Amino acid sequence: MSIIKTQATNRKPDPCAAPAAWNCADSLNGLSVLAALLVLLLAGCSSVPPSHTLQARPMAVNATTNIDNPHSTVQALRAQHSEWAGTPYRLGGMSKAGVDCSGFVWNTFAHRFGLDLPRTTDGQKQVGQVVARDRLAPGDLVFFQTGYGKLHSGIYLERGLFLHASSSRGVMLSKLSNPYWRENYWHARRVR
Repeated sequence: MSIIKTQATNRKPDPCAAPAAWNCADSLNGLSVLAALLVLLLAGCSSVPPSHTLQARPMAVNATTNIDNPHSTVQALRAQHSEWAGTPYRLGGMSKAGVDCSGFVWNTFAHRFGLDLPRTTDGQKQVGQVVARDRLAPGDLVFFQTGYGKLHSGIYLERGLFLHASSSRGVMLSKLSNPYWRENYWHARRVR
């Protein structure tokens, strides 16, 4: 018997064994918190356009284009495209060194139309009024679901074209009829 006791007391503790104070309840509490956070995160990725709207605020800049005039809006958007075409995509970017989609939308509305939109696509999707796809007008915001929980924004120009900062090609014009954009189209909003 003494041999068995000696062997048992000389054993080194198992580093992989659970600590003595550990119990199943601690693990379940942690999982409950993780599950609650996951539910909140997924709820934030909803694909239903928000029913409430925010209004764009006028800015104190020298924007001379009235967004209510379709002809002058098209001219302003074409000028913005000429000035920014080919600017590379950069997440969080706000300059010609690199710009993301919502930064480009924000810049265009601020400097061409004197309107202060939210900086993010998530904020921009709540501004103005929802517009049917067959009723798009120059200057309307267009939104796309480009992946799980990922949104992309651009500005409708005319004749099925929209202006945006593409993650692969930078600032450019694209056709809404392009299979990729047609399949991923989500909704549009009119900001006035």
